[in-house]
Amino acid sequence: MDKLLISELAKKVNVNKETIRYYERKGLIPNPPRNESGHRQYSQIDVKRTEFIKRTQSLGFSLKEINDLLMLKIESGTTCKDIQKIVELKIFDVDQKITDLMMIKKTLKNLAGRCTAKGPVSDCPILDELEK
Repeated sequence: MDKLLISELAKKVNVNKETIRYYERKGLIPNPPRNESGHRQYSQIDVKRTEFIKRTQSLGFSLKEINDLLMLKIESGTTCKDIQKIVELKIFDVDQKITDLMMIKKTLKNLAGRCTAKGPVSDCPILDELEK
């Protein structure tokens, strides 16, 4: 199996080398063995794990949630139902964020609608409302 240097792993998964180091510090990627000159040597397992981390991040999972998923993946007795519960919690979280964002949008539209876009900033109804 070919070993990759940190720069090769970073390039392969399209992240910064510092991101790989950060994942290591957070325990998401195990500390890799080092060659005689002290360079980290990553495996294809590390490539897959880093791709998993990136994919789950893109779906809104925090690094703690990703770590929980990774731990469940290796714990004996974990079932698909356990993973499904985590995903359902994330769906609930996303729904809550959508609700919050819709409320923010409604408020901003209301503010924008109060403005005539005329007059000095000292008479701006948007700023008046925000200062309340």
